[in-house]
Amino acid sequence: MSVVVVVAAVIVAPGGRVLAAQRAEPPALAGGWEFPGGKVDPGEGEVEALVRECREELGVEVAVGERVGGDWPLSDGYVLRVWLATLASGTPEPREHLALRWLGPGEYYDVEWLGADLPIMKSVENLLPHD
Repeated sequence: MSVVVVVAAVIVAPGGRVLAAQRAEPPALAGGWEFPGGKVDPGEGEVEALVRECREELGVEVAVGERVGGDWPLSDGYVLRVWLATLASGTPEPREHLALRWLGPGEYYDVEWLGADLPIMKSVENLLPHD
C-alpha cells in the first residue's frame, strides 16, 4: 500500500511567532487549526510541494528550513512531513482557510489545534527561541 505524503510548513516569524491556519473544510475538520500545507503531487518533490502549497494557500514565498521530527501519523494511508520555514516575500492571507493567526510564545495553545498538529506544535515549541 502506498502512503500519501502531506507536507506542512511551520512558518516562523521574529520573536518565535508561528502561523496557524483555521481549516474551512472538510466539515469534520472545519474550524480546527493547523499548519498550512497539503498533498505532494505525483512527480513533485516534498520541499517543492511545500513551497507551492504556501504560494497557493497563503500567497507567500517561503524559505524552507530544517525538518521537524519524522513521519507524523495522519489518517490511514497518510503521513505528514513538516518543515520549519520563514517568509521570503509576501504577507500571508487566508485564501483557502477561514482565518490565519500569528501565535507568539505563551499563545501557542490559544487555538484549538487539530489532533495531528498538536504534537507538532509541542515539538516546535522546543525548537523556537524563548526570549
